[in-house]
Order: sequence, then structure tokens, then C-alpha cells
Amino acid sequence: MISALNRLVDLVEEHLTEELDVDALARTLGTTQYHLRRMFSSLAGMPLSEYVRRRRMTVAAAELVRGDDDLLSIAVRHGYGSTEAFGRAFRAVHGVGPSEVRRDGGPLRSQSQLRFRLTVEGSIPMDTRIVDRPEFRLVGHATRVPLIHHGVNPHIQQHIAALPAQEHVRLKALCGTEPAGILQVIADLDPEATEGSELTYLHGVAVEAETPTPADLDAVAAPAGRWAVFHVAGSYPQALQSAWAATATDWFPSNPWRLRPGPSMVAVLDRAADFSTATCELWLPVEPA
Repeated sequence: MISALNRLVDLVEEHLTEELDVDALARTLGTTQYHLRRMFSSLAGMPLSEYVRRRRMTVAAAELVRGDDDLLSIAVRHGYGSTEAFGRAFRAVHGVGPSEVRRDGGPLRSQSQLRFRLTVEGSIPMDTRIVDRPEFRLVGHATRVPLIHHGVNPHIQQHIAALPAQEHVRLKALCGTEPAGILQVIADLDPEATEGSELTYLHGVAVEAETPTPADLDAVAAPAGRWAVFHVAGSYPQALQSAWAATATDWFPSNPWRLRPGPSMVAVLDRAADFSTATCELWLPVEPA
């Protein structure tokens, strides 16, 4: 995976002024666009699209300072149809407009070319099992919320708090397959996992594929396939979020699996009364790499 990401970075540089065909590149590297974008975002700390934009604006800034071409030529070369659109993108990266940079030479915020390396630091082994499951469904109460990488998501908290206590009892009674109990389900996640992007959060349970869904509940399909199940214990939600990040930095680069499209799930096995600590299972849909 590390070599695939570095090849992706090289191709961004080779085709910086062109539209990058990530899907075609992923196929040549023996992986999928979905997995490549998810791993890039997790390891780089920014979506691939944001990295490309920053690199384009870094190169464009150097061209502006040199003064070899007019502003429109530079804008068109970097994929913008007008100086206005180019100016907005340029200002979003550098904090100043192209004309100020041409006149004053800065200030500029450069994006260096990335290089991915796998560093072995003797971290604690991840407690993982691979589960092969037929198709099942996730039923419960769904809502759209923004993605928040660190800390408690208040939008999810609000959604859960609005459910009456008896609804949790009803959902538990509906549960008919593994993973057992009330689940925290994430679906429709942007492959680049951009913070602030919208996703579907479902508070519910797993049922067999043929189980009818009550009319007042939402449903998310869980396609047949394999799942990597990570056992996590510690402070909540910090330990869970750290484990989620470690799947990208440690587990996927070291194991012959890649993410496949589908929902991810968290099953809470045990927790403190105030939810300050918890023992959880993180379920991620995977396929052989």
C-alpha cells in the first residue's frame, strides 16, 4: 500500500495540470479507488483532492513570482477557466490573491511533495479477527451528520439522546444476527473522509437480510463479504478513534486486505456508567488486497 501511495504522489506531479484518473491508476496498482483515497486521506491528514489543489497552487505561485506568463495563461494551465475562479482557489491556499503575490512576492504557503514511509515503532499489536458473513441489514434510526475526526460528535449525541429509552429496548429485541446489541453505524462516507463532509449515522441493530423492516425504521444494506473486526478497550471515544486511525497507519499497510465499499459499525460490548470508558468492536468491510 505504501508503494501504491508513493506512485500516486508521483503521478500527481507528472500530471499536475491535468485531470488525474484515480480509478485507472488504482487498477494499475492492483487496488481500488475507494481504498486508495481512504488510505491517502488517513495517512496524509487531508483528502487527495485537497493535496492536488495545494500542489497546483504551490507551483502556480512560483510561476507568478517568476512573471513569465500572464495571469490568465497560468490559470488555464492549472485547470481554471477564468482568472476569478483561479483567484478564489489561490486565495484559499495562500491567504492572498495572485496579484499581491505577483507584486510583493508573497506571503506564500507551500505544499511540499509528500512521501509515505512505513515506520515500525513497536506499537501494541491490534486484536483483530476476520469474519466472513452473508448479506445482512442494519435497521434503526438514521440521520445525516458531519464527519468529526476527534472527540465526541455532538450531532450524533443529539440524535441518540432524542430516542426514548423504550426504543432502545425495542431495537435490542429486533437484533437477529452478529454483531449483537445496539450498533453505531456509519454509511455513505466520502471515500476521502473529509472532515465536515456529511455521512449517514444509524443507531440500530443487525438483522438477517430477509427480516422485514418496520415501517418507521431506516435500513442500511450490509453486502455479503468479509469484515475485519478490531477489539478496542479504553477511554471513549478517544481509544476507538485512535484504533480507527491505526487501521490505516499500521494494520492495512501490514496485512493483505483492503477496504471495500460498505457501512462500518461499532458494537459496544461493555461500558462505564458515564460512558467515559468502553470495550468495543470496530467492524470494517474488507476484501483481499
